[in-house]
Amino acid sequence: MNTKWNFQGTEIPGLYEITPFNAEDVRGCFTKDYSKEVFEANGITHDLAEVFYTTSHKGVIRALHFQRVKQQPKLVRCIWGHVWDVVVDLRKDSPSFKRWLAFDLIGKKHNEILVPAGCAHGYLVLEPSIVSYKCGEKFYGEYDDGILWDDPDISVAWPLELVGGREQVILAEKDKNLQSFRQFMDTYGGF
Repeated sequence: MNTKWNFQGTEIPGLYEITPFNAEDVRGCFTKDYSKEVFEANGITHDLAEVFYTTSHKGVIRALHFQRVKQQPKLVRCIWGHVWDVVVDLRKDSPSFKRWLAFDLIGKKHNEILVPAGCAHGYLVLEPSIVSYKCGEKFYGEYDDGILWDDPDISVAWPLELVGGREQVILAEKDKNLQSFRQFMDTYGGF
């Protein structure tokens, strides 16, 4: 499957679903998932500060993360496997404040999303996966934060049945102890 660049805006301002350049032949494929020039030609500024990867087992939920200070816009792509990716708008002046959107990021599909600063991000791993993050700001552990993945005020409709139900969910201790949306609002009032 050969694809050309395509940028689709969403109901959350600054959040894009992107089809990168991909060319396949008898050897396999070549994918270009970031080009400063192509992004800027499409009206998007995303300068890279650092790139990192996560490797996750089926059933892992990594969510809903953000940095309190020096927020990280990030280009996220599942390079191998399949994740159900979620973005929550935490920008208090945004028309989509508190709204969440989900995307199936699939390694074989090569699709990706550009998550703007001021949004929480997370995903449910539907099959063993490797996810790439191309961040516009570096990671600062002292500002690392998040909201509970199953917070009732945000009410993300995670498709837990695809991993065998809630009892099959794998969470890091960090993610089990995140704040609620109400605590986030009481402390920060949004971004």
